[in-house]
Amino acid sequence: MSTDAIDPAGFTFTRQAWVDATPQDVYRLVSDVSAISRWSPNATDAAYDDGAGPEEGAWFSGRNRRGDKEWTSRSQVVKADPGTAFAFVVDGIVEWGWTLRAQGRGTVAEQSWRLLRMDPVLGATAADVTALRDYMAASVETTLAALAEWVAQQDRANVSVRAL
Repeated sequence: MSTDAIDPAGFTFTRQAWVDATPQDVYRLVSDVSAISRWSPNATDAAYDDGAGPEEGAWFSGRNRRGDKEWTSRSQVVKADPGTAFAFVVDGIVEWGWTLRAQGRGTVAEQSWRLLRMDPVLGATAADVTALRDYMAASVETTLAALAEWVAQQDRANVSVRAL
């Protein structure tokens, strides 16, 4: 079966973690795409285009890796609501999103992944795309845990998350 016959609608997930920082501070961290390599096991480098920043319509480039494969991607910010939500579309194929909500003294940070359309880079079969989705879900769990731990370490070191 070709990926052309696969409905992308079923390929989505959301994971969440509690982070010991305000929604505004978590938003500032996740919308600074140059910082993602601190937490993500797959994103090695990202930067907004010159003069761009975390606002709807802004573009950025990223370097990614999965196993022994590395590639560069182009992404566009599609949602930039400080303290609440940040989302971007990668190469017109996948939407990554963050939703933030206050809980106690911190934030429940949700990260989601949604396949928008099929593309040969995803694999040749439904099993390939399912494996990719599952791999990305595990990556998001790692990213969220690393973000929460990084914020906690900054707090233990008495470094303001706002200052970073």
